[in-house]
Amino acid sequence: MSGVVGTGRSPAATWRVHGLSVRGYRHVQQGLPCQDAWGQACAGPPGARITVLAVADGAGSRPRSEEGAHLAIRLATSVFGRQLTAFATAASEPGEPGGGDALARLQRDAFREVVETFLDDTRELAGDRGGPADFATTLTVLALGPGWVGHTSLGDGFVVLRAGETDGAPQFHLLPQPEPPGEYGNETTFLSSPDAVSRVRIDCVRDDGVDGVLLSTDGLAQAALSTADGRGWPVPNRSFATSVLRALDRPGPDPQADADDLGALLRSHRLTALNADDKTLVRAVRGARREWGRGLS
Repeated sequence: MSGVVGTGRSPAATWRVHGLSVRGYRHVQQGLPCQDAWGQACAGPPGARITVLAVADGAGSRPRSEEGAHLAIRLATSVFGRQLTAFATAASEPGEPGGGDALARLQRDAFREVVETFLDDTRELAGDRGGPADFATTLTVLALGPGWVGHTSLGDGFVVLRAGETDGAPQFHLLPQPEPPGEYGNETTFLSSPDAVSRVRIDCVRDDGVDGVLLSTDGLAQAALSTADGRGWPVPNRSFATSVLRALDRPGPDPQADADDLGALLRSHRLTALNADDKTLVRAVRGARREWGRGLS
């Protein structure tokens, strides 16, 4: 999808959303299309509104992965919005807090439905000229509800949450949390993979303080993450996250100019030198936020 600005409402504030996918330098040189995609949807009744954000990264080695990424986004925003509306409605009722286990179960059910429909649809699209593997793609979904966040991820996409302060500075948190190296440490799992349902990562966060989020495919991992925690595990790059969220915290008078600034950043020589892959960034903020740091640079 091209960069557009949209909103999703929670009881306390409006989520301002902006996302952009750009073709990486390697695909430009090869004459290939951008194989990333992103999308958003709002669902639920007034007072229990949720915003669903999703990013997908089509496997570069598969002939129809661009179609697969866009199909995954359409399915995810629709299915997760429908499945999680019941949780959002129950959680908004007095005396009905809604547990993390219930949310995780609904996320897993939604993901399973996405996978099953993705496999059915891609088999039909392929006919006798291939199969679902030709449409291979990763998928990361973030559902923003009143006081809670549901994260579902398959593959190497990631999410950064902004929540809380320390000494007046915003704190950033990475999802999914890193796993110790294991048998599958260097493998990427796709929606078409036989073990997709068992390999999905699901996180549930209850925090009224979450007021900013970033979703990205792995093309921005080197820029958005660092290994400065002393253990060699990735943590959010505070400078990058602050910079890209600030443009929504304090938007300029022309939304298209803000979108152009983000596009220029994603296509910049600085980021291309770090990773020549396609790049997708979805950012969302809610409520008023005082100014931190500088703008995009």
